[in-house]
Amino acid sequence: MSARVDIPADTSAAAKGTAPLIAASTHVKGGYKKGLAIFDLVLRLGAVVTALAAAATMGTTDQTLPFFTQFFQFQASYDDLPTFQFFVIAMAIVSGYLILSLPFSIVAIIRPHATGPRLLLIILDTVALTLNTAAAAAAVAIVDLAQNGNSSANWLGICQQFGDFCQKASGAVVASFIAAGVLLFLIVISALALRKR
Repeated sequence: MSARVDIPADTSAAAKGTAPLIAASTHVKGGYKKGLAIFDLVLRLGAVVTALAAAATMGTTDQTLPFFTQFFQFQASYDDLPTFQFFVIAMAIVSGYLILSLPFSIVAIIRPHATGPRLLLIILDTVALTLNTAAAAAAVAIVDLAQNGNSSANWLGICQQFGDFCQKASGAVVASFIAAGVLLFLIVISALALRKR
């Protein structure tokens, strides 16, 4: 049982100019970095939206109770509490940073093996995550106090009277924690892209 294969010897000029049927492997080592960079850009856009939503929602949180007299008016606003003011400012800074970081993310897509933009993004994302987490944690403490009060200090919760105020403030805090989660994921993506593989 032997197999015989006849290959014609064609030495014409037309046959010499043809390409081989089996192409050489063109797999680029570390090609996943471009995919990570595209995913980074998409997540960064999502973080911009959630951080801006958190800042805008808290910044417009205001409620006046319908029963008031000429001399007394019951009103709750975000600028009555310094913690909520800090929250709005911090989330605006995080939003601004995320918008300014978009060009660096685009550079990481164009040049996926460049480490400079990735290193800058991982450092600044960590700073933004810290600021975002501090603002969200401070705001959630005040929202919890507004919801439940403090029986030890005889402070009553105000959310039974100011329901819309508390609902908008709670929504802003949830959006800020979503932004913090996305920032944490962005840091992990940048760390994976900096690996030497």
